[in-house]
Amino acid sequence: MEKIWLKHYPAGVPAMVDVEKYASLVALLDDSFSAYRSRTAYKFMGKAISFEQVDAWSRDFAAWLQAQGFAKGDRIALMMPNVPQYPVAVAGVLRAGCVVVNVNPLYTPRELEHQLNDSGASAIVIIENFATTLQAVLPRVPLKRIVVTALGDLLGAPKSWLVNTVVRRVKKLVPPFDLPGSLRFNAVLAAGRGLPLRPPSVGPDDIAVLQYTGGTTGVSKGAVLLHRNLVANILQAEVWYSPVLKKVPAGEQIVTVCALPIYHVFGFTFNMMLGLRMGGCGVLIVNPRDLPAMFKDLARERFHSFPAVSTLFKAMASHADFGRVDWSHLILSIGGGMAVQSATARLWMQKTGCPVTEGYGLSETSPIASCNPADSIDFNGTIGLPLPNTEMKLIDDAGNEVAAGSPGEIAIRGPQVMAGYWQRPDDTAAVMTADGFFRSGDIGTVDERGYFKIVDRKKDMILVNGFNVYPNEVEEVVSQLPGVAECAVVGVADETAGERVKLVLVRSDPALTEAAVRAHCESMLVGYKRPRVIEFRTELPKTNVGKILRRALRDGA
Repeated sequence: MEKIWLKHYPAGVPAMVDVEKYASLVALLDDSFSAYRSRTAYKFMGKAISFEQVDAWSRDFAAWLQAQGFAKGDRIALMMPNVPQYPVAVAGVLRAGCVVVNVNPLYTPRELEHQLNDSGASAIVIIENFATTLQAVLPRVPLKRIVVTALGDLLGAPKSWLVNTVVRRVKKLVPPFDLPGSLRFNAVLAAGRGLPLRPPSVGPDDIAVLQYTGGTTGVSKGAVLLHRNLVANILQAEVWYSPVLKKVPAGEQIVTVCALPIYHVFGFTFNMMLGLRMGGCGVLIVNPRDLPAMFKDLARERFHSFPAVSTLFKAMASHADFGRVDWSHLILSIGGGMAVQSATARLWMQKTGCPVTEGYGLSETSPIASCNPADSIDFNGTIGLPLPNTEMKLIDDAGNEVAAGSPGEIAIRGPQVMAGYWQRPDDTAAVMTADGFFRSGDIGTVDERGYFKIVDRKKDMILVNGFNVYPNEVEEVVSQLPGVAECAVVGVADETAGERVKLVLVRSDPALTEAAVRAHCESMLVGYKRPRVIEFRTELPKTNVGKILRRALRDGA
C-alpha cells in the first residue's frame, strides 16, 4: 500500500533512519560506554551504577566467558528479574560474541527445560531465588557452566550483605538448592578481571538474541534477532520519541522507569538498549506487582519516561499510594504489549497529565513496528503509524492485500523483522510472505491517514452464527462500565450458534450486578456480540508482563 502515514509523521521525524550506523550492538554499546562514562546507567534500591562500572563489569564477564571456552555464536541463558546483573550480563555476553537467550525467571521446570534444550544454551546466569527450578531439570539440559547471583550482589558492602541476608533469612525467598559446580556471579567477575578480552568479529548478520515467544499460540519458539534487527529498532525508536524527549531540560539526564522486565523484548529494547544508546538512566524495578514497594522506589526519583502495559497503568493509577510519587516530570508514557483501554488512558492522563502513547510490536519485530506520535495529546485507540524504514499492510489468508476499508492480517516489513524462528524453517515459512512481510497474526484496519488499529488476534476471533466477534471490541465496551476493574472475552462452544461470547470480569465495586452488565452491553453492542455467559472472578490469569491470558480462560471454559 502507499505509505500514506509518512504525511502524518511528527515534525523532525524522518521517513528513513540510517540503520547501518552501527555494525552491531557491541559497537553501539562501546560508543555509549565511551561517551557517557561518568553518567549513572542504572539505579537499584537507591544505589547508582555508572556507565563506567557497567562497562568494566561486562568486560570482566565477557573475558571470563572467553576464558571458559565459550565462542562466537554460543548461547548463554539469562534468567533474572530487573537487577543490575542483567544488563551487565547482556553486555558481557554480546561483547564475548555469544548469543543472549532471555528466560522468564517465573518459568516452571517444564518451560525452562524446553527453552534450554531448544536454544542449546551452554551456560546460564540465574538468580538464586529460582535456582530450584533449574535443579529440577539439570540432568536433562546441555549446560556446561552455571552462574548463580543474588538480589543484592552489585550493591556494594555492607548493603549487599544486608539485602541478601534479608531476602534469604527474613523473607525466606530463596528455597534450598543444589547446583553442583555452580559459580557465584561476583566470583566470576573477579575471575575475569585482568583476563584478556579478544573482541570478536561481530557483524550485522550475526545472531544477538534468541527471544522466545510466550507460547500462547503453541510451542514456545525462539525469534532469531540479529544485531542489525536490534540496532535498527533502537535507532528507529530513538528518532520516533525524540520530539517529546527534547523537552527534557538541557543538561538533565533522561530517566526511565524500568518496570517492564528486561527478559521481555519490550523491556529489553526500550528500557535497556535504548536507554544505553541515549545515555539515559534506568530505575530498575524488581517486581512491578508489588505496587507499594514500587511507589516507595519512585518517590525518591525524578523521571521522564514510563513504558508499561495497560494493566499496570490502571493498577498504579487506581492505587492509594499513587499520590506519593512526583509525576510532574513525566513526559512519555508508552503503552504496549496489549491493547490500551481508553478508560485506562483517560485515568492515567487525569492522574499524571501525561498521555499514554500506544505502540505495537512483537518479539519477531525486535519489537516496535508502529507507534502513535510521541507528541500526541489525545488517545485514539490505534497502534499508530509504522516507524521509519517500516512498511505495514493488511492481507488475506492468501497473502493478497485486502480491499480498502476491510480488515485483514497486519503484515510488517522492515529492518527490525527477525531472521526467522530458531531451527524451525517450516514455522518461519508459515509467517513470512514471498515479498518479505511478516504475518503478525493480528487482525487490523487502517484509516485514510495510515493509522492502524487492531481488532483482534486472528485466533481469538469468535464466530457466532456466521458473524465475526472480536473480543477487544466487547472488552472495550465492558471496561467503560463503572465498577469493572478488568475483563476478558473468549468464545465457548454452543450447539446452536457454533460459538457464544463469554465475559469474565473482575469487579472494583462489589455492588455491580450481572443484570447491570447485561443492560450496559445491550445498550452498546448488537445482539450477536453480547455476552451470553458472564462470570465474576477475583482475578484474571496473566503473564508476568501483565498480559491477560485468554487461552487460559478458554481452557478453563
